[in-house]
Amino acid sequence: MGAAVFFGCAAIAFGPAAALVLLTVAAEPLCVIVLVAGAFFWLLSLLAASLLWFVSVQLSGREDAALLLLGAAAAVLLQELCRFACFKLLKKADEGLATLSEDGRSPISLRQMAYVSGLSFGIISGVFSIVNILADSAGPGTVGIHGDSPYYFITSAFLTMALVLLHTFWGVIFFDACERRRAGGLGLVVGGHLLASGLTFLNPWYEASLGPIFILTLCTGLWAFGTAGGSFRNVLKCLSCKQEPEGRVVLYSVLQVPPEE
Repeated sequence: MGAAVFFGCAAIAFGPAAALVLLTVAAEPLCVIVLVAGAFFWLLSLLAASLLWFVSVQLSGREDAALLLLGAAAAVLLQELCRFACFKLLKKADEGLATLSEDGRSPISLRQMAYVSGLSFGIISGVFSIVNILADSAGPGTVGIHGDSPYYFITSAFLTMALVLLHTFWGVIFFDACERRRAGGLGLVVGGHLLASGLTFLNPWYEASLGPIFILTLCTGLWAFGTAGGSFRNVLKCLSCKQEPEGRVVLYSVLQVPPEE
């Protein structure tokens, strides 16, 4: 039973992310490099948040709910700060690749970098948020035997899946807002991240946290889809599986065959 829970929750949490990596990232060497770079920047934010938490606990001498809320908010802000640093680095890399290319264009677009870096933020964040839970799910023990919720593991898996997708969407929106210098977009990304993090404090009242987080994920996904240039018409064309006829150029020669005598 423990193995079934472990593999089931792992598949729920990282199934969509694994599919995205295999289908859109693994075949492109530059995308793999961006994926690793994004994970590195998220780890930097984790290190900074850990140091800040350690110093705060040592100075205050307490670990109450108020300090935990402030620590979570600070961790969110540090993640977004590292996302901005990642954008600046990838922007420089994009300009350098464009300079080295023969046609003056970078082999990977900034939107691709935004998507891959957001995906890497989500994957590494999801790994650190659920790895201990997955280890406990393998057993031994029974969830809820002392009156606690028996849905702890599966709820944590769905929350992790939503977190991975949210980071992917936030990456696309954040990079576009930085490129276009739109402070409103940056503020909404940071606000959405703070909201998603704050909703987790409602657990184990899972109805109040899981539902709003998935609504936020859906709305953010639609926003990121529009930001990346998607449209409802493109979705219909994709679902219809119809291919547009290729344009053909017909050349007519001005020379005529002389008539036979």
